[in-house]
Amino acid sequence: MTEAGTGRVVEFAIGGMTCAACSARLEKVLNRQAGMQANVNLAAERARVRLSAGADEAAVVAAVAKAGFSAAVVDAQTRAREKAEKQRIYHSEIRRFWISVALTLPLVGQMFFMFGEHGHHNELPRWLQLALATPVQFWIGWRFYDGAFKSLRGGGANMDVLVALGTSMAWGFSTVVTLFGLDQHVYFEGGAAVITLVLLGKLLEARAKARTSEAIESLIRLQPKTARVERDGQWVDMPVEALMPGDVFLVRPGESVPVDGELIDGESSVDEAMLTGESMPVAKRAGDKVFAATANGQGAMRCRATGVGEHTLLAGIIRMVGEAQGSKAPVQRLADRISAIFVPTVCAIALATFAGWWWYAGDFAEALVNAVAVLVIACPCALGLATPTAIMVGTGQGARAGILVKNAEALERAEKISVLALDKTGTLTCGTPQVTDVVAFGLGREEALTLAAALEENSEHPLARAIVAADLTVNRKKAANFKSTPGLGVEGEVDGRPLRLGSPGWLGLASDDAVDALQRAGKTVVVLAEGETVLALFAVADALRPTSRAAVERLRQRGLRIVMLTGDNVATAAAIAAAAGIDEFRAGILPGDKAAAINELKSGGGLVAMVGDGINDAPALAAADVSFAIGAGSDAAVEAADLTLIRSDLMGVVDAIDLSAATLGKIRQNLFFAFIYNVMGIPLAALGLLNPVVAGAAMAMSSVSVVSNSLLLKRWRSGR
Repeated sequence: MTEAGTGRVVEFAIGGMTCAACSARLEKVLNRQAGMQANVNLAAERARVRLSAGADEAAVVAAVAKAGFSAAVVDAQTRAREKAEKQRIYHSEIRRFWISVALTLPLVGQMFFMFGEHGHHNELPRWLQLALATPVQFWIGWRFYDGAFKSLRGGGANMDVLVALGTSMAWGFSTVVTLFGLDQHVYFEGGAAVITLVLLGKLLEARAKARTSEAIESLIRLQPKTARVERDGQWVDMPVEALMPGDVFLVRPGESVPVDGELIDGESSVDEAMLTGESMPVAKRAGDKVFAATANGQGAMRCRATGVGEHTLLAGIIRMVGEAQGSKAPVQRLADRISAIFVPTVCAIALATFAGWWWYAGDFAEALVNAVAVLVIACPCALGLATPTAIMVGTGQGARAGILVKNAEALERAEKISVLALDKTGTLTCGTPQVTDVVAFGLGREEALTLAAALEENSEHPLARAIVAADLTVNRKKAANFKSTPGLGVEGEVDGRPLRLGSPGWLGLASDDAVDALQRAGKTVVVLAEGETVLALFAVADALRPTSRAAVERLRQRGLRIVMLTGDNVATAAAIAAAAGIDEFRAGILPGDKAAAINELKSGGGLVAMVGDGINDAPALAAADVSFAIGAGSDAAVEAADLTLIRSDLMGVVDAIDLSAATLGKIRQNLFFAFIYNVMGIPLAALGLLNPVVAGAAMAMSSVSVVSNSLLLKRWRSGR
């Protein structure tokens, strides 16, 4: 459960949906309820509902039940219960399928002996055909009648209506012919074969759909069940769920980290590939962060818990992947509109086919068979599965590669961006600047650093942290009357001395030779002054990330226009841009003006994306059409972004765009498969060129082919 917009967003597990018409109808029913805004996902069998204005979970469950489905709030135990229940139902359905096969085979097998001069005498006795077909029709096929009744009761029509109506017509006609001894062919084998084939298709579809959620399942399996925790000087094994923030736990060599924490003592290397996709282990020392489910190397680590339960990075990843898989891409809207009117349209076509053939051929049986074929071939399952299955697999693969997608719309839009704006510090660069030069006037280097650090001690700006880190004073001085001017600098009194620390332009040194020399070297200059007297210059440099230039080159090869945004002066910005291979940049941009720069880029047409990592990047990330947050950045940046790159590497943006292109390619292929079956199948059936048994097989395979095609996304790999 999360907070979103103006109300709570609650996720429900939905039971009883069989096709796209079901999910479309349920979504419409929920959205008609007061205080509810719903998004229903057929492939995930989930509904995410935003509740407000007095609506609660019980009201959602009641509305879903009235529509003919079941609903349960998703909690920590839901996934395990669902998995067990689905396994039970799956095994039960397999048994029913084989019983259906055993009853149907004699009916279908007789057809091979009915050709030739004496074919009619090889036909099974009709009473035996009735005895074989009836259990298939009403016992094995009861699920279709139940689904059709609930659908119609809820004011809609779904695939079950088509199957129940078509097979009932074939069985009913054949039964009348048998009971009254009429001289007509019977079609018991047609109805039985259709039910058996549809059931086979459902089983294959369920098996394939289960594989689409493997990404989340594999992440959940990574979570350790127990932790070794310090209690009264003793180490005891406890369930991970019992840990609280502040608890001290031990991670022995080869074990997985149970919760997020901070290393207190010990050294080791930790495999964080499941979070970042980076295969090389990360060295850990005292003070470093460790994350739940990452694998410890050879050293023992004593850590203090900082994030437990739903507050670990892994839990956040699982939650974000689940939300993305349950969201709906804009390309799905076409399928939703079609699904909503699909079944009534097909019923009308079937009725017209029946009337047309009876009028044209004068043969009631032939007209009936062709109408049944139209009903059977027209199942909209494949249409409903086309988009969500691809989204589920795509976002799962992204999570494995350290790319977290907040929603499906962002994933769809990522491949369409034409302009990419990049923050400099922490995005293009490592984000850990260091003081490289101290030019002091009238005082020593250490004294200059001490005074500057006193002013910057409470600042979170990267340049401030660099100056504080360079000061080795144990008992640091305190600044009084502190004042910060965003984007320019800070001021205050240290030992009664009025000091200012900030950009050269703010302190009147924009054209100073010493400042210019440092800036041409790609360094950022910070000036310390007392009144109008300059006391010192500090040169701070932030090294370019090793992969930034290669990533920029690959992005340019995709035809993207790359623009760097930075608050640095022009000389420093030019040096960094040149090193990264970027031709266009905006320098001297204050934090509040980055969003305006994004809007300016958007005015030129095309989709604009933004990559950033800091709190000051959050407005620009929110303003962009598509936004990427570097995972090591601030919570505000991650919250504002559409995609989060767990690995602090610009190459992740390249991977995210590649993943978007691959996923959208699969969605387009799936929609083509779904439409082509119906576009070609319905006319063939209406023209009498498609037997109901063949139509049933084609309908079943349409869903299987769509889900299987989505599963091919598992071949996608990052860094290609």
